[in-house]
Amino acid sequence: MIRVMLVDDQTVVRAGFRFLLEQADDIEVVAEASNGPAAVELARRHHPDVVCMDVRMPGGDGLAATREIVARGVAGEAGPTTPAVLVVTTFDLDEYVFGALEAGASGFILKDCEPEELIDAVRRLADGHGLIDQAVTRRVITEFARRTAPPQPDTDVAPQLTAREVEIVRQLARGLSNAEIAQELVVETSTVKSHLGRAMAKVGTRDRLQTVVWAYQNGLAPSSARPAH
Repeated sequence: MIRVMLVDDQTVVRAGFRFLLEQADDIEVVAEASNGPAAVELARRHHPDVVCMDVRMPGGDGLAATREIVARGVAGEAGPTTPAVLVVTTFDLDEYVFGALEAGASGFILKDCEPEELIDAVRRLADGHGLIDQAVTRRVITEFARRTAPPQPDTDVAPQLTAREVEIVRQLARGLSNAEIAQELVVETSTVKSHLGRAMAKVGTRDRLQTVVWAYQNGLAPSSARPAH
């Protein structure tokens, strides 16, 4: 079962999301919180796999809660794990969304999404896939490049990547899917997945989106993806 925690200051929103998610036979809502501090505490107690987080809540900063939940992780039966945070917002690509992505969120979805989209998003984040829609991913990458400060490379990690892993991370930062990267590099899709998995393990990212964030922060994003300053 995928364990989900709902974080939103509106009771009716949490009730609606609980009803929708529990229609799926593989999803269980294990906790609800109405503010950021409560979310941090409940995540520690209930160790969810996915946290659906509203980042615009009075009485508690959803961005700070996202950062703390991702940084601390939670205690699971098999040892400490890091929940995937799904930002649920009424605003498309605003500063709160980007703040949450920089804080470690794995993706976002709009509150007016279809029920199937919400369920699919939770499943995909639980599987470590990050952002769901490829077109939205590319828009996020473009805007993230515009907003991102000059890179400050992680000198301890970047040199550990092989040349092929660096190339695949660069292509990922362009917004390409595994199939598109495979076509670009003339290799099998399974080869891309294997190299990308090893690269993610080395840099310490849990999904594709956070790998893109890491690439921009460490200067591995292709220069053509960055706007001129």
